[in-house]
Amino acid sequence: MIEDIDRDVFVRIQTDLLVVGDSIMTNRHHASNGNYEDDDPQNQIGGIIPAFPLSGWLRHGMERVVHEYDGTVCHPGEANANFMKEDIYERDLKENYHEKGACTDNPKEDDGCVVFDLFGGFGNQPGKVMRRPIKFNPVRSTVDYTRGQAEGHYRRLNRNVVSRNREDNREPLRNVEVDAVANLDGCWHLSFREVKPEFIGLLAEGIDFLDGHKTDFMHQLGGARNFGAGIVDCHLINPLYEECELKRVFDRGKGNTNKMAEKDDQWTEEYRPAIVETLEERIEEGP
Repeated sequence: MIEDIDRDVFVRIQTDLLVVGDSIMTNRHHASNGNYEDDDPQNQIGGIIPAFPLSGWLRHGMERVVHEYDGTVCHPGEANANFMKEDIYERDLKENYHEKGACTDNPKEDDGCVVFDLFGGFGNQPGKVMRRPIKFNPVRSTVDYTRGQAEGHYRRLNRNVVSRNREDNREPLRNVEVDAVANLDGCWHLSFREVKPEFIGLLAEGIDFLDGHKTDFMHQLGGARNFGAGIVDCHLINPLYEECELKRVFDRGKGNTNKMAEKDDQWTEEYRPAIVETLEERIEEGP
């Protein structure tokens, strides 16, 4: 059954506003014809959302899924890290995490901590899932969804933080610049170095968890979450779809074909229950 799933999978991501603290890289230097202004709405600027914040967001959702199945998760970070807040680390260990590096001794095939298996990190061991950045562009016709791209509209927002004392007459205290992407709609391209049913199961369950908890502060993506940014609608696009069917998902002039509907039924009724069961069995085995 797992042979029918390709190593490349796609996560549908839609959000009204995204602010990434790890910066958004833009192509403004060649997109503005030498007349670039930060806040000019006529600028057709595209760019890249780094994979780092996306990875942290995804891992957080996956960790919560493992916790809900009464499993422990590999604590992120180096095994020999010198923690400034040791009490927080000790608290985490009581919240269904296991010690850093505890799952790295003699790792076995199809055994051990599934989060460590997916994300790697200790002893130069690479993770089994490769996370790409999301390239966005404001011109929908130039977006290649089969490469994990998205439609999105970049702006640099400038805001003055002003004094609230009446006698100061709203005197500016400091200026804040924020890189933001609005109306993001596209997909995130993930590739597995090897495809295992528990990997796909954890991805599907993790994305569903994040979508179901998108208004919870801890499960939102990026920065400026107090200002409505980072509330993400997301779901795993049916891994059984072929490339032409993936394109139809984002074609607003076309609907699903009968073959796509059949694949949706197969995924819901046959494939997903089987791979989630495999995930549960692996979590029960423990690290």
